[in-house]
Amino acid sequence: MIKAVIMDWAGTMVDYGSFAPVEAFRRLFRERGIEASHRAIRKPMGRMKKDHLRDICAEPDVAAAWLERYGQAPTESDIDEMYEAFEPMLMSIVHEFAEPVPGAVELADRLRGQGIKIGTTTGYTRPMLDLILPEAAKLGYTPDSTVTPDEAAAGRPEPWMVYRNAEKLGLFPMESYVKVGDTEADMQEGRNAGVWTVGVVFGGNEVGLSLAEYEMLSEGEKEKTYVEISERLTKAGAHFIIREIGELDRIIAHINNRMEAGERP
Repeated sequence: MIKAVIMDWAGTMVDYGSFAPVEAFRRLFRERGIEASHRAIRKPMGRMKKDHLRDICAEPDVAAAWLERYGQAPTESDIDEMYEAFEPMLMSIVHEFAEPVPGAVELADRLRGQGIKIGTTTGYTRPMLDLILPEAAKLGYTPDSTVTPDEAAAGRPEPWMVYRNAEKLGLFPMESYVKVGDTEADMQEGRNAGVWTVGVVFGGNEVGLSLAEYEMLSEGEKEKTYVEISERLTKAGAHFIIREIGELDRIIAHINNRMEAGERP
């Protein structure tokens, strides 16, 4: 039976649409005369933030704009300098993006009612996450375990943060865990850790809409978006896809039934 769930933070349990990192990266590149598109910024979402920065710089449009402005591709020295500026930039706003997504707090309560522990992984560093934790707690969300990439051997897509959560929670085997997130990196992290892996579509980075923008979509637009993102997350490794985080306990019941029949992730 499932003993623990490992949740992502932004775009999964808090910060509907995962906007805090997008805004900080957008400001960072704009200050350097580069207009990084939302697509370029969102594509590596879920990775440790310095790796995320490297991936943005490697995007063809960003790399071409940097070459035109500075006469060479971004160097590791450039990335170090930008990351040094990025951390305080993100930390100055990240606490403003700690509001739980609709259904998240209620889901956490239901999971606890079933005796299921809640761990978390993230692309945020510990100082960043420490700004989010008290704000999320004020609004009703307090997980049992938190691990950041600077506390593990590496961030996503490596499995080490999931394993550190397991160690902190004191629960095993890994087949009794479910990893939940909204990005391709989340799906890869879960599969690399050997756990059941669930992708959540609406509220997440792959859609990249605010709640108000989502509610303005027609039913046909919502369905088209769901199919496109589902295919992307499934290709990245998701065992299951849910539309919204509040549907997770239905999937856990289904996983428990499959495990009783002898199936493993």
